[in-house]
Amino acid sequence: MGTKDDTIAEPQVLMDGIGLGESPRWHEGRLWFADWVAQEVTALDQGGGSKAMARVEAFPFSIDWLPDGPMLVTAGKRLLRQEADGSLVTHAGLGELTGHGLNEIVVDKRGNAYVNGPGFDMMGGGEFAPGFVALVRPEGSAERVAAGIAFPNGMAITPDGSTLIVADSYGKELIAFDVADDATLTNRTQWADLGEGVPDGICIDAEGAVWYADVPNRRCVRVAEGGQVLDTVELDRACFACMLGGDDGRTLFMNVAEWTGPDGVFKEPRTGQVLAAEAPARHAGRP
Repeated sequence: MGTKDDTIAEPQVLMDGIGLGESPRWHEGRLWFADWVAQEVTALDQGGGSKAMARVEAFPFSIDWLPDGPMLVTAGKRLLRQEADGSLVTHAGLGELTGHGLNEIVVDKRGNAYVNGPGFDMMGGGEFAPGFVALVRPEGSAERVAAGIAFPNGMAITPDGSTLIVADSYGKELIAFDVADDATLTNRTQWADLGEGVPDGICIDAEGAVWYADVPNRRCVRVAEGGQVLDTVELDRACFACMLGGDDGRTLFMNVAEWTGPDGVFKEPRTGQVLAAEAPARHAGRP
Protein backbone atom coordinates (compact mmCIF):
# COMPACT_ATOMS: atom_id res chain seq x y z
CA MET A 1 0.00 0.00 0.00
CA GLY A 2 1.24 3.49 -0.82
CA THR A 3 1.82 6.42 1.51
CA LYS A 4 -0.36 9.44 2.14
CA ASP A 5 0.27 12.25 -0.36
CA ASP A 6 -1.95 14.99 1.01
CA THR A 7 -4.47 15.91 3.68
CA ILE A 8 -7.86 17.51 3.00
CA ALA A 9 -8.70 20.73 4.85
CA GLU A 10 -10.54 20.40 8.16
CA PRO A 11 -14.21 19.56 7.53
CA GLN A 12 -17.16 21.66 8.66
CA VAL A 13 -20.02 20.39 10.82
CA LEU A 14 -23.35 20.56 8.95
CA MET A 15 -25.46 18.71 11.54
CA ASP A 16 -24.95 17.21 14.97
CA GLY A 17 -27.02 15.44 17.62
CA ILE A 18 -27.49 12.43 15.31
CA GLY A 19 -27.72 8.94 16.79
CA LEU A 20 -25.76 6.94 14.23
CA GLY A 21 -25.77 8.19 10.64
CA GLU A 22 -25.15 5.77 7.78
CA SER A 23 -25.75 5.26 4.05
CA PRO A 24 -25.45 8.92 2.89
CA ARG A 25 -26.75 9.64 -0.61
CA TRP A 26 -26.85 12.90 -2.60
CA HIS A 27 -30.34 12.99 -4.08
CA GLU A 28 -32.42 15.82 -5.56
CA GLY A 29 -30.18 18.55 -4.18
CA ARG A 30 -29.95 17.25 -0.61
CA LEU A 31 -27.94 14.76 1.43
CA TRP A 32 -30.11 11.89 2.59
CA PHE A 33 -28.91 9.46 5.26
CA ALA A 34 -30.15 6.73 7.59
CA ASP A 35 -30.14 7.45 11.33
CA TRP A 36 -30.09 3.99 12.87
CA VAL A 37 -30.86 5.24 16.39
CA ALA A 38 -33.72 7.59 15.49
CA GLN A 39 -34.90 5.02 12.91
CA GLU A 40 -35.46 7.77 10.37
CA VAL A 41 -34.30 8.71 6.90
CA THR A 42 -33.21 12.35 7.08
CA ALA A 43 -32.72 14.79 4.19
CA LEU A 44 -30.26 17.60 4.88
CA ASP A 45 -29.68 20.68 2.77
CA GLN A 46 -26.31 22.43 2.67
CA GLY A 47 -27.70 25.30 4.71
CA GLY A 48 -28.24 22.92 7.62
CA GLY A 49 -32.00 22.49 7.32
CA SER A 50 -33.20 18.90 7.81
CA LYS A 51 -36.41 16.93 7.44
CA ALA A 52 -37.42 13.38 8.34
CA MET A 53 -38.44 11.63 5.09
CA ALA A 54 -39.32 8.13 6.33
CA ARG A 55 -39.68 6.12 9.52
CA VAL A 56 -37.88 2.76 9.38
CA GLU A 57 -38.28 0.32 12.26
CA ALA A 58 -35.04 -1.54 11.68
CA PHE A 59 -31.40 -1.64 12.76
CA PRO A 60 -29.38 -1.44 10.60
CA PHE A 61 -30.88 -0.05 7.41
CA SER A 62 -29.58 1.57 4.22
CA ILE A 63 -31.08 3.48 1.29
CA ASP A 64 -30.84 4.06 -2.45
CA TRP A 65 -33.21 4.90 -5.32
CA LEU A 66 -34.65 3.12 -8.31
CA PRO A 67 -34.02 4.94 -11.61
CA ASP A 68 -37.73 5.77 -11.94
CA GLY A 69 -37.89 7.44 -8.55
CA PRO A 70 -38.93 5.31 -5.53
CA MET A 71 -36.53 4.95 -2.60
CA LEU A 72 -35.49 1.45 -1.56
CA VAL A 73 -34.62 0.62 2.05
CA THR A 74 -32.94 -2.49 3.45
CA ALA A 75 -34.71 -3.43 6.69
CA GLY A 76 -34.12 -6.71 8.46
CA LYS A 77 -34.57 -9.49 5.89
CA ARG A 78 -36.70 -7.35 3.56
CA LEU A 79 -36.07 -4.75 0.90
CA LEU A 80 -38.71 -2.03 1.20
CA ARG A 81 -39.96 0.51 -1.34
CA GLN A 82 -41.38 3.93 -0.48
CA GLU A 83 -44.70 4.67 -2.16
CA ALA A 84 -45.91 8.09 -3.34
CA ASP A 85 -47.82 8.60 -0.07
CA GLY A 86 -44.63 8.02 1.94
CA SER A 87 -45.53 4.54 3.15
CA LEU A 88 -43.08 1.64 2.96
CA VAL A 89 -44.08 -1.62 1.31
CA THR A 90 -42.16 -4.85 0.66
CA HIS A 91 -40.23 -4.71 -2.62
CA ALA A 92 -38.60 -8.12 -2.03
CA GLY A 93 -38.36 -10.60 0.80
CA LEU A 94 -34.91 -12.11 1.26
CA GLY A 95 -35.52 -14.32 4.27
CA GLU A 96 -34.26 -17.44 2.46
CA LEU A 97 -31.05 -15.70 1.39
CA THR A 98 -29.96 -14.06 4.64
CA GLY A 99 -29.85 -15.46 8.13
CA HIS A 100 -28.93 -12.24 9.92
CA GLY A 101 -30.49 -9.43 7.91
CA LEU A 102 -29.28 -7.01 5.28
CA ASN A 103 -26.68 -4.27 5.48
CA GLU A 104 -25.83 -2.08 2.46
CA ILE A 105 -27.49 -1.40 -0.90
CA VAL A 106 -26.60 0.10 -4.28
CA VAL A 107 -28.92 0.26 -7.30
CA ASP A 108 -27.71 0.21 -10.90
CA LYS A 109 -29.09 2.24 -13.81
CA ARG A 110 -31.36 -0.64 -14.85
CA GLY A 111 -33.04 -0.89 -11.45
CA ASN A 112 -31.13 -3.93 -10.21
CA ALA A 113 -30.43 -3.64 -6.47
CA TYR A 114 -27.33 -5.20 -4.96
CA VAL A 115 -27.73 -5.81 -1.23
CA ASN A 116 -25.33 -7.47 1.16
CA GLY A 117 -25.26 -8.82 4.66
CA PRO A 118 -23.04 -10.50 7.24
CA GLY A 119 -23.00 -14.20 7.87
CA PHE A 120 -23.34 -13.80 11.64
CA ASP A 121 -24.92 -11.61 14.32
CA MET A 122 -22.17 -9.05 14.92
CA MET A 123 -24.24 -6.83 17.23
CA GLY A 124 -25.24 -9.85 19.33
CA GLY A 125 -21.74 -11.29 19.55
CA GLY A 126 -22.42 -14.29 17.33
CA GLU A 127 -19.79 -16.68 16.02
CA PHE A 128 -18.13 -15.38 12.85
CA ALA A 129 -19.20 -16.56 9.40
CA PRO A 130 -18.55 -14.79 6.07
CA GLY A 131 -21.20 -12.70 4.32
CA PHE A 132 -22.72 -12.37 0.86
CA VAL A 133 -24.03 -10.11 -1.89
CA ALA A 134 -27.50 -10.66 -3.33
CA LEU A 135 -29.09 -9.31 -6.50
CA VAL A 136 -32.70 -8.10 -6.42
CA ARG A 137 -34.10 -7.58 -9.91
CA PRO A 138 -36.64 -4.83 -10.67
CA GLU A 139 -39.60 -7.23 -10.48
CA GLY A 140 -38.52 -8.40 -7.01
CA SER A 141 -36.83 -11.76 -7.65
CA ALA A 142 -33.64 -12.29 -5.62
CA GLU A 143 -30.57 -14.52 -5.72
CA ARG A 144 -27.15 -14.66 -4.11
CA VAL A 145 -24.45 -13.57 -6.55
CA ALA A 146 -21.36 -13.54 -4.30
CA ALA A 147 -20.30 -15.22 -1.07
CA GLY A 148 -17.24 -15.67 1.11
CA ILE A 149 -16.78 -11.95 1.89
CA ALA A 150 -15.63 -11.68 5.50
CA PHE A 151 -17.79 -8.65 6.37
CA PRO A 152 -19.36 -6.93 3.35
CA ASN A 153 -20.06 -3.25 3.88
CA GLY A 154 -20.30 -0.26 1.52
CA MET A 155 -20.74 -0.87 -2.22
CA ALA A 156 -20.38 1.27 -5.34
CA ILE A 157 -20.78 0.77 -9.09
CA THR A 158 -18.33 2.33 -11.55
CA PRO A 159 -19.67 4.97 -13.97
CA ASP A 160 -19.77 2.58 -16.92
CA GLY A 161 -21.70 0.04 -14.88
CA SER A 162 -19.14 -2.69 -15.52
CA THR A 163 -17.77 -3.15 -11.99
CA LEU A 164 -19.20 -3.50 -8.49
CA ILE A 165 -16.78 -2.60 -5.69
CA VAL A 166 -17.46 -4.02 -2.23
CA ALA A 167 -15.80 -2.92 1.01
CA ASP A 168 -14.74 -5.89 3.15
CA SER A 169 -14.29 -4.46 6.65
CA TYR A 170 -12.79 -7.59 8.19
CA GLY A 171 -10.67 -8.36 5.13
CA LYS A 172 -9.29 -4.78 5.09
CA GLU A 173 -9.69 -4.61 1.34
CA LEU A 174 -11.87 -3.41 -1.50
CA ILE A 175 -13.11 -6.24 -3.72
CA ALA A 176 -14.16 -5.83 -7.37
CA PHE A 177 -16.59 -7.94 -9.38
CA ASP A 178 -17.33 -7.74 -13.09
CA VAL A 179 -21.03 -7.09 -13.70
CA ALA A 180 -22.33 -9.46 -16.38
CA ASP A 181 -24.99 -8.58 -18.94
CA ASP A 182 -27.58 -10.35 -16.79
CA ALA A 183 -26.43 -8.33 -13.72
CA THR A 184 -24.82 -11.31 -11.99
CA LEU A 185 -21.26 -10.97 -10.67
CA THR A 186 -18.12 -12.68 -11.98
CA ASN A 187 -14.32 -12.49 -11.80
CA ARG A 188 -13.75 -11.50 -8.19
CA THR A 189 -10.47 -9.60 -7.73
CA GLN A 190 -8.83 -7.47 -5.07
CA TRP A 191 -9.33 -3.82 -6.10
CA ALA A 192 -7.21 -2.44 -3.24
CA ASP A 193 -5.25 -3.80 -0.29
CA LEU A 194 -5.91 -1.25 2.47
CA GLY A 195 -3.20 -2.38 4.89
CA GLU A 196 -4.57 -1.42 8.32
CA GLY A 197 -7.55 0.37 6.78
CA VAL A 198 -11.01 -0.88 7.81
CA PRO A 199 -13.49 0.15 5.10
CA ASP A 200 -17.14 0.85 5.88
CA GLY A 201 -19.16 3.06 3.50
CA ILE A 202 -17.57 3.95 0.13
CA CYS A 203 -18.06 6.15 -2.94
CA ILE A 204 -16.27 6.68 -6.26
CA ASP A 205 -14.94 9.91 -7.79
CA ALA A 206 -14.41 11.04 -11.39
CA GLU A 207 -10.69 10.23 -11.26
CA GLY A 208 -11.47 6.57 -10.56
CA ALA A 209 -10.46 6.73 -6.90
CA VAL A 210 -12.54 5.37 -4.01
CA TRP A 211 -13.22 7.15 -0.73
CA TYR A 212 -13.76 4.82 2.24
CA ALA A 213 -14.92 5.55 5.78
CA ASP A 214 -12.90 3.95 8.57
CA VAL A 215 -14.44 3.44 12.02
CA PRO A 216 -11.53 2.25 14.23
CA ASN A 217 -8.94 4.55 12.62
CA ARG A 218 -11.23 7.63 12.78
CA ARG A 219 -10.65 8.83 9.26
CA CYS A 220 -11.92 8.97 5.69
CA VAL A 221 -9.41 7.88 3.05
CA ARG A 222 -9.16 8.23 -0.73
CA VAL A 223 -7.31 5.42 -2.50
CA ALA A 224 -6.39 4.52 -6.05
CA GLU A 225 -6.85 1.04 -7.48
CA GLY A 226 -4.15 -1.11 -5.89
CA GLY A 227 -4.28 0.74 -2.57
CA GLN A 228 -2.14 3.89 -2.95
CA VAL A 229 -3.40 6.47 -0.45
CA LEU A 230 -4.18 9.74 -2.23
CA ASP A 231 -5.85 11.82 0.49
CA THR A 232 -6.83 11.42 4.13
CA VAL A 233 -9.29 13.28 6.36
CA GLU A 234 -8.31 12.76 10.00
CA LEU A 235 -11.28 12.94 12.39
CA ASP A 236 -12.01 13.13 16.12
CA ARG A 237 -14.52 10.27 16.02
CA ALA A 238 -15.35 7.19 13.97
CA CYS A 239 -16.31 7.61 10.31
CA PHE A 240 -19.06 5.22 9.22
CA ALA A 241 -19.87 6.35 5.69
CA CYS A 242 -19.06 8.94 3.04
CA MET A 243 -20.59 10.37 -0.13
CA LEU A 244 -19.60 12.94 -2.73
CA GLY A 245 -22.28 15.45 -3.66
CA GLY A 246 -23.21 19.10 -3.56
CA ASP A 247 -24.08 21.25 -6.56
CA ASP A 248 -20.78 20.48 -8.30
CA GLY A 249 -20.31 16.99 -6.86
CA ARG A 250 -17.09 17.99 -5.10
CA THR A 251 -18.29 18.07 -1.49
CA LEU A 252 -17.26 15.08 0.59
CA PHE A 253 -19.98 14.35 3.16
CA MET A 254 -19.10 12.11 6.11
CA ASN A 255 -21.28 10.44 8.74
CA VAL A 256 -19.28 10.30 11.97
CA ALA A 257 -19.97 9.38 15.62
CA GLU A 258 -18.25 8.10 18.72
CA TRP A 259 -18.08 4.29 18.65
CA THR A 260 -17.81 2.38 21.91
CA GLY A 261 -19.10 -0.93 20.62
CA PRO A 262 -22.59 -2.41 20.14
CA ASP A 263 -23.59 -1.82 23.76
CA GLY A 264 -23.06 1.92 23.43
CA VAL A 265 -25.12 2.57 20.31
CA PHE A 266 -28.33 3.71 22.03
CA LYS A 267 -26.71 5.54 24.95
CA GLU A 268 -26.79 9.31 25.31
CA PRO A 269 -25.42 11.73 24.35
CA ARG A 270 -25.97 11.35 20.62
CA THR A 271 -22.56 12.09 19.14
CA GLY A 272 -23.36 11.65 15.45
CA GLN A 273 -22.53 14.41 12.98
CA VAL A 274 -22.62 15.13 9.28
CA LEU A 275 -19.34 16.70 8.16
CA ALA A 276 -18.47 18.32 4.84
CA ALA A 277 -15.14 19.05 3.15
CA GLU A 278 -14.05 20.04 -0.34
CA ALA A 279 -12.84 17.06 -2.36
CA PRO A 280 -10.24 17.03 -5.17
CA ALA A 281 -12.57 15.33 -7.68
CA ARG A 282 -16.32 15.21 -8.20
CA HIS A 283 -18.67 12.31 -7.67
CA ALA A 284 -18.97 9.49 -10.19
CA GLY A 285 -20.75 6.16 -10.43
CA ARG A 286 -23.46 4.89 -8.12
CA PRO A 287 -24.58 5.60 -5.49
